[in-house]
Amino acid sequence: MHHLLFVTSSLFGEASKSRLLGSEFVDAWRRTHHGTHVVERVLSADTMPHLTQEVLVAAATPVEARTPGQQAAAALADTLIAEVEAADVIVIAAPMYNFTISSMLKAWVDHIARAGRTFRYTPHGPEGLLHDKTVFVATARGGFYRADSPYAALDFQEPYLRAILGFLGITDVTFVHAEGLNINPETAKHSLAAARRTLAELVPSAKAA
Repeated sequence: MHHLLFVTSSLFGEASKSRLLGSEFVDAWRRTHHGTHVVERVLSADTMPHLTQEVLVAAATPVEARTPGQQAAAALADTLIAEVEAADVIVIAAPMYNFTISSMLKAWVDHIARAGRTFRYTPHGPEGLLHDKTVFVATARGGFYRADSPYAALDFQEPYLRAILGFLGITDVTFVHAEGLNINPETAKHSLAAARRTLAELVPSAKAA
């Protein structure tokens, strides 16, 4: 049975275009891979606090040595990490804000990137500890940032996510971009349709690592 983690990170909630794409992909995955267990993690200003010194210190403290206060401080990060560890498929719905990911998604990354748990330092350099996972990232972008665009250098979204996921040991990552959504309604319509087709084509052949 597959374990799929669906992470959304838009300010627009149910009206989010990235969430729409991700949700359709998850639904198609369920139909194609029967028995898939899905956990959805909705990131918002209310559900995803940014990292604090208190949480960072608590998370770095061995579980058996934590005070009750530190146990409480690290509880959310512990849960988020457990969700990622349990998943063999991760679907991330990621809007682009100011050329990069949302601050909520960055906070999620900050909580799950933990030395000794999701990566470790070795004499030969850092080593990611999250293995055997397949990640699909559905993005929504107001402009065009593909390789042939004059604004490609402003894309700090895909490069960052690829880098941090790779740092944590996850290298099987596929991106599907819906671009030009703020150009005009016609461009948005065609871009969303193209992203939907691409995602739909990925599902039948997709296999969890």
